[in-house]
Parts: sequence; structure tokens; C-alpha cells
Amino acid sequence: MKKIALVGDIGSGKTFFSKLFKVPVFNADHEVSNLYRKDKNLFKKIKKKFPNLISESPLKKGELSKIILKNPKNLEFLGKLIHKKIRLKMEKFFLKNKKKKLVVLDIPLFLENKINKKEDLIIFIDANKKKILKSLKKRKNINLRLINILRNNQMQLKKKKSLSSIIVKNNFRSETAKKNVKLIMNKIKI
Repeated sequence: MKKIALVGDIGSGKTFFSKLFKVPVFNADHEVSNLYRKDKNLFKKIKKKFPNLISESPLKKGELSKIILKNPKNLEFLGKLIHKKIRLKMEKFFLKNKKKKLVVLDIPLFLENKINKKEDLIIFIDANKKKILKSLKKRKNINLRLINILRNNQMQLKKKKSLSSIIVKNNFRSETAKKNVKLIMNKIKI
């Protein structure tokens, strides 16, 4: 099974690109959201640590944002609780799709958490900062201060780019993105 990992800035279009490959996708953000909604044990641990900021189950995105905005170091605590569980979900995803020729990994901290293997194809989604900001502002309940805290928790874009096998320019046009994915598929011959 060939693995393609999409990396880049927050809001650069990784999730959009991941869907264009038309193969199984492991979306870490989606899995984290599911954990926050369904994992009672996770809820108890977070509620115990932040009793005044968490109301009731399921965990709410706004409350989690307040925890991080109150003290950016709280992101580290949340990360320690989540990352092991996400790795287990990812391993289950690999087992479920072991007969597939190709899977796509949409994992924001793919390189930071050293998930990458030598044989993985890492694609950097490169996008203009102004277009990223415009795209982010379209999201519901976006908090730019929170985005900056999350960015500071990630590897510098220059470093991510240097560790990538392919760099794809995202101009936020669907037809261009589809052409880029087709070129990548032709290049890796799958």
C-alpha cells in the first residue's frame, strides 16, 4: 500500500485535495472531532483538568478553543491525550485498507509527530497567505488568534516544504486542483 501524506499550512486546502484522489482518506481532524464527541473517558480527563471551562458531554469545539486560548500550553496537554488514540485509529485504518493500492493521509501534524516513513510520498500544498486567510474567514466561528496558536505548534512551512517530495500550488480553483491530482497519479503510476 502506497501512502500519500498531504502537508501544508492551516487552510491551504489539504482536505479538499485529499478527496480528489478518490481513494480511502485518513482525516485526523475528523477523527479528533469524533473522539471529542464520543469518547467518555477523554471527556472525563479534560473535565477533571478544566472543570470551569467544560460544561457537559460531548466536548464542544468552543470550550476546547477557550482552553487553548486561556493558555496555549494547554494544547500540549490535549495533544498528549489525543495523539495516542489517533495513532490507534490510523493503524485500524491501515488494516482496513491493507489491500488498497493507495491511501491518503490528511494529518496536520504528520511530520511533527514523526509518523512519516521513508517510502511515504509527502505532498506539500502551497497556497498564497492572502487566499488562505480569505478561505479561513469563510469557516464558521473562526478565531484567528487560535489559528496562530495552532500554527506555532507546527513545524515551519519552509521545513515542511523541504521534507516534501512534491510541491503543489493551490490557487483555490477546483479544475486546477483536479489537474494537479491527475498529474500526481500519473507520476506515481497507480
